[in-house]
Amino acid sequence: MQVLDGAGLDVDFHLLSPKGETLVFDERKSDGVHTVETEDGDYMFCFDNTFSTISEKVIFFELILDNMGEDGQDEEDWKKYVTGTDLLDMKLEDILESINSVKARLSKSVQIQTLLRAFEARDRNIQESNFDRVNFWSMVNLGVMVVVSAVQVYMLKSLFEDKRKSRT
Repeated sequence: MQVLDGAGLDVDFHLLSPKGETLVFDERKSDGVHTVETEDGDYMFCFDNTFSTISEKVIFFELILDNMGEDGQDEEDWKKYVTGTDLLDMKLEDILESINSVKARLSKSVQIQTLLRAFEARDRNIQESNFDRVNFWSMVNLGVMVVVSAVQVYMLKSLFEDKRKSRT
């Protein structure tokens, strides 16, 4: 979970087990990674922003479920093609192990790239916010400088005016 945009860049996070027990409770965190041993049932998670009702937040979160029983099905599919020789069984098992290893590494690469994209989005939102703030205050300073220069010209001009009434 990561807060990408919004005032304060923080939210509360709750994770409840199917039995209603609190597994994770984070208060005002901008990011976090949690690993939980799962059990059968429906989990409930909540991102809470009630402490800051004025500002809205943009949140990135990713739910990763490991070992969901797909590996067993893949092995069953490969066993259909075995002709019964030990040499062929060993080669197919080696190939299956290599393929599963590549699949796991690719999955981890996708997860890391997604996380890096979330970091990039958060940094870009902060950068754009700072850019807008700098532009606003630069315009305010420019306006103040123009007003001050106009007042200085007026004051300098009034010093050199002849205020005496001449009678000729």
